[in-house]
Amino acid sequence: MASPSVHSGKIPVPAGRRILIWLTVFIVIIRLIFIPAMGPMPQDAYYDFYAQHLALSYYDHPPMIAYLLRIFTTVFGKKIFVLKLADSTLTWLSILAFYTLSKRFLSLHKARYGLLLLLSTFMISILSLISTPDVPLILSWTLALIFLHSAIFKSENIYWVWAGIMTGVCFDSKYTAVFLIIGVLIFLLISNKYRRFLFSRWFLIYLFCFALAILPVLIWNIRNGFASFKFQSEGRMNSLEGLHVSLSDFAGVIGHQSAILMPILLFSFFYFLYRLIRKYKFRFSRIPDDQLFLLSFFIPLFLGFFCLSFVYWVKINWMMPAYVSGIIWLCRYWNKKWIRIQLIFSITLHLAMAAEVLFYFIPIHSDDTWFGWKDLAQQVNNMRTEYPQAFIFSSDDYKTSAILNFYLPETVYAKNVVGERALQFDFVGTDLLPLRGHDAIFIDSNPRFTNLNNESDAIPPFYYKYFDQISSLHPILIKKGGRVERKFSVFLCSNYHPPAPASLQRSP
Repeated sequence: MASPSVHSGKIPVPAGRRILIWLTVFIVIIRLIFIPAMGPMPQDAYYDFYAQHLALSYYDHPPMIAYLLRIFTTVFGKKIFVLKLADSTLTWLSILAFYTLSKRFLSLHKARYGLLLLLSTFMISILSLISTPDVPLILSWTLALIFLHSAIFKSENIYWVWAGIMTGVCFDSKYTAVFLIIGVLIFLLISNKYRRFLFSRWFLIYLFCFALAILPVLIWNIRNGFASFKFQSEGRMNSLEGLHVSLSDFAGVIGHQSAILMPILLFSFFYFLYRLIRKYKFRFSRIPDDQLFLLSFFIPLFLGFFCLSFVYWVKINWMMPAYVSGIIWLCRYWNKKWIRIQLIFSITLHLAMAAEVLFYFIPIHSDDTWFGWKDLAQQVNNMRTEYPQAFIFSSDDYKTSAILNFYLPETVYAKNVVGERALQFDFVGTDLLPLRGHDAIFIDSNPRFTNLNNESDAIPPFYYKYFDQISSLHPILIKKGGRVERKFSVFLCSNYHPPAPASLQRSP
């Protein structure tokens, strides 16, 4: 007698797989709750500042994140929810692209494991909730890999054109895209079967299309003295002067990569890379081409940045593109048991994050937080009634100024007011000379405050040459449940003397 499932034409889903699916759905629901519940991060406001000043490129990053946010805010309005909706939309497109890519290397069963693994990572939560250049980077990186696979493995030469364009779009998102070209070169140099493409006209077409796609970034840099390229190259290299080995920095990178991947996934990468090297004894040309392709876009970023972390602080998001092909490669070794453990880790972390977002149990002694920014803007706006003619500025890198620019219906200035470099604020055509003689309100964030009074020594001595007098006002205090969680010192600065125009034209 036929079973009910066969008789009805339905194939039953095994209980173990149902558990995995429901665990994943639970993680997705938590992320959806984050979108309206989470306040603005400074990065959201800063890249919206990009979007409100459209340009071919920008000082510290290429332009794709600005274009994304400008499209969404133009259509849906300038709201924090809209910025996070833009991030979430592009991240879900990245997930679909990842699944498409994984099916080219894995069985359908394993490809679904790969999808569950990707969805379980906190990396996806970061991408879907915080506006950064990594949001368009991950989508364009994944699409570029799809096109490169079609061009190389299926010999569909037209895809060299699309791969070149998408690699360029990836570069227009973030300069990390150079590792895409490095990955292509590594794969073609090592692979005996596909090395012929390296010397073909199609590879040159790929590079030509890439060059065309990055023209906006090139033109902006040429017009601005290669400011962005210098910031990302000379600036980083200067940080390496007097370098020394730091085990604490390496341990820090282990920690934050464990957080965004979950520990079991991170250490699986190290373990199976060790097994790979032991098996092939560094004779990488013997690795099957499909695995070699995935590893060519994973190992340089992953191991490269881990090695760099001994002498330089590697940021949490720098390795993210590596995990696109890395997770697909790793899936061939994972089974249902390890997927279940990964999902349990993930749910635990996401529940903890949900509680923190909703109730703010653990104060974050940093400006990299979502808490209190809207309250700050409201209190600053109320202060305008007492000082209606004063302009407002802050002197952190970008965070307070960007947030206030997002919320307030006026220009809020950055530390170029006092002659210091101010990232993209230096490149939006701001003319400080009309502010001569005006008073200013200086907002100074104190994330690790020790008292609730303004600290007069918080003003650097050289600020006084730009104003006749600087006096303390009542600080802005941000409270949660009656407890002060954040403090912003406030100063009234009288009779502004702007820097000479020549001093504002600084090289990066």
